[in-house]
This record gives sequence, structure tokens and C-alpha cells, in this order.
Amino acid sequence: MTENAEVLFERRGRAGIITLNRPKALNALTLSMVREIHPMLRSWAEDPEIGHVIIKAAGDKAFCAGGDIRALHDWGLAKAPEFLDFYREEYQLNAFIKHFPKPYIALLDGITMGGGVGLSVHGSHRIGTERLTFAMPETGIGLFPDVGGTYFLPRCPGSLGMYLGLTGARIKAPDAHYAGIITHVVPASEIAGLVERLSETSDVDAAIAASAQPISDAPLAARRAVIDEHFAKPSIEAILASLDADGDDWAVENAKTLRGKSPTSLKMTHRQLTEGAKLAFDDCMRLEFRLVNRVLHGHDFYEGVRAVIIDKDQTPRWKPASLAEVSDALIDSYFAPLAQELIL
Repeated sequence: MTENAEVLFERRGRAGIITLNRPKALNALTLSMVREIHPMLRSWAEDPEIGHVIIKAAGDKAFCAGGDIRALHDWGLAKAPEFLDFYREEYQLNAFIKHFPKPYIALLDGITMGGGVGLSVHGSHRIGTERLTFAMPETGIGLFPDVGGTYFLPRCPGSLGMYLGLTGARIKAPDAHYAGIITHVVPASEIAGLVERLSETSDVDAAIAASAQPISDAPLAARRAVIDEHFAKPSIEAILASLDADGDDWAVENAKTLRGKSPTSLKMTHRQLTEGAKLAFDDCMRLEFRLVNRVLHGHDFYEGVRAVIIDKDQTPRWKPASLAEVSDALIDSYFAPLAQELIL
């Protein structure tokens, strides 16, 4: 083990511990990290000495802010095999976590977005601290809420998942608990002690209960009826019309937010989450792999990353530029079967 490694592994008592170790990069997930984590989890799944797995992160700013988007941008532009390798192997890891046969405890202390959600939300226990900031912001960079978003977002209460997936709204621990994204809230100051207790016991639930605190009121709960009213509509156009007709400050702000996103991503995401509500988990992951194969050959992902991450001018020039120009045929092409589907 070296402190310079991107991901650290430790056996401590009954626990196998994974530590994401790129704090200066907000623990962004790389292909090499995926390739280290997956075989270790396979080994621990079969190891009778390991009762449960803990995944946490170095630093106090982020659990994992997402995938290494700059690398993916560059690979995609070059049509390098690593682009699809990353998504294929990441999605296979997400599915392995979903089906992991032992308790899988994710400690979400700080920013948790995109790829970091895929490493955590599918586990049995998801613990957020007061520093948690959760979001699925992909529509703002010409992508879609992947890493299992097709499955877990439609299973949030009401239309919360559609709202979170389309707008990329950032939420804190009470809202994440209300949405079903985390299972417990534990103060950041108690995380180290919780890890020690989990290492010493086979009773995961009791160890977590000893640190868990009551959940404060969730702002999303108070807004739930309004979110359901607008975001249950059958199309992006209908959602925007509903928000425009409402006219209060919240509706106006969310309509403005949506109009800044990639029109293609919005239509793709609306259909993705609508279909995901009816699909089993593994089929959701296969659907995401279809979508990302088409994103590779599109325009908006590269333009979104340029505007938000590279040049940081925050003025992406989407193509097509409007919802009206995004044809049903274009969206259908994103969802069409692949010659080689994702193997799980």
C-alpha cells in the first residue's frame, strides 16, 4: 500500500475498507481506480474473513465528485478505446455493487456526484454527513444521469428523481434521505469512530445506529407536491410549459435552469427515466451503455465539458440548439440496441 495510490485497500477486523485517495481532484474516479476496486470487491465477496465493506474517501471536501471528465472528453474526441472501456467497466462495477452479497457501507462526507453516486447509492448502507452535497449534474455537460440513475432516480418518491435528473439540483443530507439516496445521517466528527466500530463488529446496523442522528426536515418534502405537479408531465416541453404557467420564483428559476441544459440531454434523460421505472437494474445499466455509445459520436458532451470544465465560459453552444430541433428520430437512435450490449 502506498499513500500515493489513487485508491487504498485495508483489511481491518471484519471490514474490508476502500479509500478513494485523490483529494486534490475531489476523488474523481479514474479508469485505473475502477480496475483496482472491482477485483478487490470480487475477492472480498468470497472471503469468509470479510463480513462487510466500507468505502470512504480521503480529505474533507468530497467523497467523489464524479468521473474524470477531462480524460473522458479527450479520449472521446480522439475516439480512443478508453472512453467506452471506462463506461463499460464502471457500469459493470456499479452492477457488482448492486448485487454485492455482503453489507456495503458508503460514507458520503462531502461532494458526491456522478461516478461517486455509482460507487455508493447501490450499496446496502449509504451514510451522509452534514457536509454531503449530492447531485446528478450530467444534463449540463451534454450527458445523462448514468451510473444507475436510470434505476434509482425513478424510484425516488413521486417525481423527485425526474426533477433531480433533469435540473442537476444540489441537495444536502436531509433531502438525500427523504429521496431514498442515503439511509442514515451521521455527523462528520463521528465517522472515524464509526469506522472503528464497524471494523470490530458483525452487527452493522447496531454500529451505525449508535452514531446516526435524527433527520431534520427536508426542504424537498415541503416542495414535493409542486415538484410532482410539474415534473410528472409527459415531456420536457410540457414540464417547461407547466413551470412557465406557474410563474412563482421557484418555477421561474427551474425553467431557466432547464433552458440552460443540453436540449438533447433533456429529451434523452426524460425518456431514460421514464423507461427506467419499468426496468430491472441490469437492464437499466444496459440501456445506459447504449446511450453512452451514442454520446461518444455526438456533439453536446464535448461542448458541455469545454464550456463548464475546460474554458469555463459557461456558455455551451448546443447542437441541436433548441428542443424543437431535437427530433424523435434522433432520440430513438440513442436508445437503439447495440451490436454488442453491455455484458454483466
